[in-house]
Amino acid sequence: MKNTHRVLMGRILQEKKDIHLVIEKIERLIKIAKTSNDDAYFDAVALNLHGFYTGVERIFKDIAKTIDNESPSRSDWHKQLIFQMSADIPGVRPKVITTKTRYCLDEYRSFRHVVRNVYTFSFRFSRLTELAEESRSCYQNVFNDLDSFVEFLKELDEDDNEQAN
Repeated sequence: MKNTHRVLMGRILQEKKDIHLVIEKIERLIKIAKTSNDDAYFDAVALNLHGFYTGVERIFKDIAKTIDNESPSRSDWHKQLIFQMSADIPGVRPKVITTKTRYCLDEYRSFRHVVRNVYTFSFRFSRLTELAEESRSCYQNVFNDLDSFVEFLKELDEDDNEQAN
């Protein structure tokens, strides 16, 4: 395996750990938000939902740069990046995420845009609650897919080692 692939694998694994902590925080905060009905907790949930998506997006940007050698650059690059990760690229890599994962992540991508562009008093608490409660499921889809992608990187290592011998 090229050293760059090993470094990528290390960054993916570290980012996964960090995102896991964010998911746990979302789950703790949404419980408090729902029982206290305190806007500050809903705001914290929103910030961590944003963090969940941007953490996943960092992994995708890293894969696009390191493996694909091509990152979307249009004004809708966030959406295009998810599509790129759900595409098989012949001779380069298998799809990183399934279509099912792409659909769930697209919900968080859309919400990321809301968090960055509206005042917190504009948040719909029902939508925040829905996204928070579904975040664990989406997280599991993402990380099952990333585990498969890491296995692909390991297979590249085995192929490289066989060719070197």
